Amino acid sequence: MIPTAQLCELFLSTRSRTEEMCQPLQTEDYVVQPIVDVSPPKWHLGHTTWFFEEFLLDAFIPGYKRYHPEYAYVFNSYYESVGKRVVRTDRGNLSRPSVKEVYAYRQHVTEAMKEFCKNHLDEDNRHILEIGIHHEKQHQELLLTDIKYILGNNPLLPVYGEVESEEFIENSKTEFISIKDGIYHIGHDCEDFCYDNELPRHRVFLEPYAIANKLVTNGEWLEFINDGGYANVLLWHTEGWDWVKKNDIQHPMYWFQENGVWKQYLLGGAKAIDPNATVTHISYYEAFAFAQWKGMRLPTEFEWEVASSKFDYGKRWEWTESAYLPYPNYSKPDGALGEYNGKFMVNQKVLRGSSIATPDHHVRKTYRNFFHSYLRWQFTGLRLAKSL
Repeated sequence: MIPTAQLCELFLSTRSRTEEMCQPLQTEDYVVQPIVDVSPPKWHLGHTTWFFEEFLLDAFIPGYKRYHPEYAYVFNSYYESVGKRVVRTDRGNLSRPSVKEVYAYRQHVTEAMKEFCKNHLDEDNRHILEIGIHHEKQHQELLLTDIKYILGNNPLLPVYGEVESEEFIENSKTEFISIKDGIYHIGHDCEDFCYDNELPRHRVFLEPYAIANKLVTNGEWLEFINDGGYANVLLWHTEGWDWVKKNDIQHPMYWFQENGVWKQYLLGGAKAIDPNATVTHISYYEAFAFAQWKGMRLPTEFEWEVASSKFDYGKRWEWTESAYLPYPNYSKPDGALGEYNGKFMVNQKVLRGSSIATPDHHVRKTYRNFFHSYLRWQFTGLRLAKSL
């Protein structure tokens, strides 16, 4: 268990980090919502603040007066049991509260939480505080990727700033790591924080397989494009092929051609594609089709976890062949926080490995991210596997 003083320090550093990430933005950038999956930065700032006010300040401080009576409606995300909320598609229509007002809201709640940590933190609510901190860290990852989508779909291609390893190169030759068949333990196994979907620890049987020691590169993806990968129906799931045709998908997100040269938008600005860098911003559909083209497959999330100690990870979320489902004997938490993970365990794919947008304290081999198969605005990539 993390010491109380350290937990409170983690809360404050997390709050500061979220605001630091927004410093390069112009006021107009805070309110844009180009697609339903991308939330305005202003909304992220407000939602992560509402979480602490809703589940800690209002719940555990007698007589606490909310900063604004309507902010719970504006900044609730998907907690149906807590109350009504603004429809997700309408988050970008909220010109008010202003950016200035949202920052004032953040400051008010952060100051109230300082007092809460001194006088109200106990065994009944410290777990909620820890979840709230990691919830905000999750939103930091979404915030960065949403900012990239907002700026990367602006025809001016504005520069946000350099992000370490956004263009990630693994200087090693591709080799395959063999894993023998057997029974393996899966899931979180220590006292550190984890989400409920990483539990309980359980056993799985795996057939023998091999998994690549590195991620697929831009150069390999260009070969896929040049060989007609996006035009070969035999490589795709039917649903994936429909997605390709309907949306005229011909390359990864943020790629474009200029005077015959392939380029991509990075947060540090547009530049020519480096064939040695890891391919990024691809959907599960594309990852599956590429693996088919290579005569291989994607690893299951269990194969990935078992082999993870034998390769480096943490720079890209890696698509797996596993559906996002509960582990055997999974128990959803009681109350509103039970809506955090359990209700999303349908029609999504698991990603493993974390990414350059994943904050500290989040990168671990048991972390299960999950998204719909067509999404690719996160820093997603793939690692090949094959059966033996």
